[in-house]
Amino acid sequence: MKNFTLIIIIYLIVPLLMITGVNAQSRDKVALISIDSRNLDFDNTTMANIVRFELEKIDEFEVLDKYDVNSALIENEIDAENCFGKNTLIDVGELLGADKILTGSSELFGDKIIMILKLIDVKEQSVQQTSVMEFLNVQAEIQTMAMISLNDLLGIPNDEHLVDLLINYNLPITTRKTTVKLNGPRMGAVLTLGENGKRLRAPKNEGGYNMFQVTSMFGYQFEKQYMSSGDFQALVEAVVAVNGLESGQVIPSLTFINGFRFNNGGYEFGLGPMIRLIRRSEGFYEDNQWVRLVERDNVSPDVEVLNLVDSRGPVEASLGLIVAAGKTFKSGYLNIPVNLYFTPVKDGSVVGVTIGFNTTKKPTF
Repeated sequence: MKNFTLIIIIYLIVPLLMITGVNAQSRDKVALISIDSRNLDFDNTTMANIVRFELEKIDEFEVLDKYDVNSALIENEIDAENCFGKNTLIDVGELLGADKILTGSSELFGDKIIMILKLIDVKEQSVQQTSVMEFLNVQAEIQTMAMISLNDLLGIPNDEHLVDLLINYNLPITTRKTTVKLNGPRMGAVLTLGENGKRLRAPKNEGGYNMFQVTSMFGYQFEKQYMSSGDFQALVEAVVAVNGLESGQVIPSLTFINGFRFNNGGYEFGLGPMIRLIRRSEGFYEDNQWVRLVERDNVSPDVEVLNLVDSRGPVEASLGLIVAAGKTFKSGYLNIPVNLYFTPVKDGSVVGVTIGFNTTKKPTF
């Protein structure tokens, strides 16, 4: 019985030990000398320790002990801080008896961290694999970045959510050719429709303005871009203007527009609030004549009371919605924006057209 048990042990345990031994021997020896770190809070040695720790966690290679590596470098008078060239690393790898050398760099460049890792095959004397990754400048997560870069180098899948949080994706390039600024003067004409249009034409003794329904507009546009994606721009526009100068009137207005512009075609559209200072009075029509409420003591409940433009009324702010669309024509550095807009109002909508101009400033270097 004892012999039988011994035979079972030999047949089961010995092959397992042999397989384990073969697997242990089959793992490549990897040496990590240093990681070049620039403009970061971590020096070369610290970065090398971080990457070495993450490499050992992967457990795919036999990572040479850092103390043994340092001792061998000191004995051979090799400066680890300047040991980054491929030929130098191959010589060091042969000295250490390593199959592969892991090297790389990490650098703060602008608002992102660029991490480059290379795996060098000592026997083949060539770079076997390379990983280049760009991360957001979150130095507190440098160890996580090292893990992601190592996984990328060795073809190990990364956690996509984790990568999304740290990867610095390229933003669209924005230059003067992809960005149009149309700050500048505006002039145009405004047509007032409906009852308010009638009130503008009415004689002054009836509370009208004795002016045309079509009035002039002079103003200036300010704009600020808050998003740009190549051909597409999103921006906020403010237009300060006055109307009615040709009739001796000054009707000020302030317009804010959330606009969207396509630079290549020159087309744009937008909408937003418009505030105008005008005189109004409450009243009603009697025999086609405008009568203000303040002029009548008793008014029948059946009478429709309106709040219309009236030159005898108090000045008040009129708030409306403006919807605009247009196209910018270009000639060299000259921009000529032409826009149509519409303001829906129950008692008299407004339709207008504006034209402006500005020049694109040449970039200064």
